Amino acid sequence: MARLAREATGTNWLKLEVIGDQSTLWPDTAATVEATKVLVDEGFVVLPYTSPDLVAAMRLEEAGASTVMPLGSPIGSGQGMVDWAGIRRIVERISVPVVVDAGIGVPSDASLSMELGADAVLVNTAVARADDPPLMAEAMKLGVEAGRLSYLAGRMPVSPAAHPSSPTKGVPVGSSSS
Repeated sequence: MARLAREATGTNWLKLEVIGDQSTLWPDTAATVEATKVLVDEGFVVLPYTSPDLVAAMRLEEAGASTVMPLGSPIGSGQGMVDWAGIRRIVERISVPVVVDAGIGVPSDASLSMELGADAVLVNTAVARADDPPLMAEAMKLGVEAGRLSYLAGRMPVSPAAHPSSPTKGVPVGSSSS
C-alpha cells in the first residue's frame, strides 16, 4: 500500500499505523518496528504511530523513523493524556521529533503534551466531533501555544513541602495587621 501511495501521490512521506488490536486500535509495536526498517530501506520518510512505550520508541528511532508518534490514549477516544509519564520519558530520550498522536480531547491535553516537551500534536477527532469545530480548532491552537511557551519557560521545581510565595525576610515576627 505504501508503494502504491508513493506512486499515486509522488511523496515518500508515510504515516505508518500497524494496528495490533482492532477493538482498541492499539499499535503492534514489534510489527511497526519491522515495517519501519523495511520502508526506510526503500527510501520512505516513516512517521510511525506507536504506544507510549520508551523501548518501542527507541527501537523505532534505531530503525530510522523520522519521528515517533506515541498515543496519548486510544484513537478517537478523547481520553486525553492517560500515560503522560510515558510520553515524558520518550521526549527525554529520543532525538527525533515526538508527535503525540491520538486521544487528545481538549486543549488542555494538547497543552500538557507540549509542556512535556513534545514537538507537536496530531489532533483530528476532537476538532471534527466538537459542537463548533472552528472554535475547537482555535482552542487547540491556543493550547499548543501555551504548552510550548510553558515548556520553553521551564516549570518551577516540584517540592514535597510548602514554600511561602511572598518574601518573609524583614517581616516582623508576631506582628498583626489590622
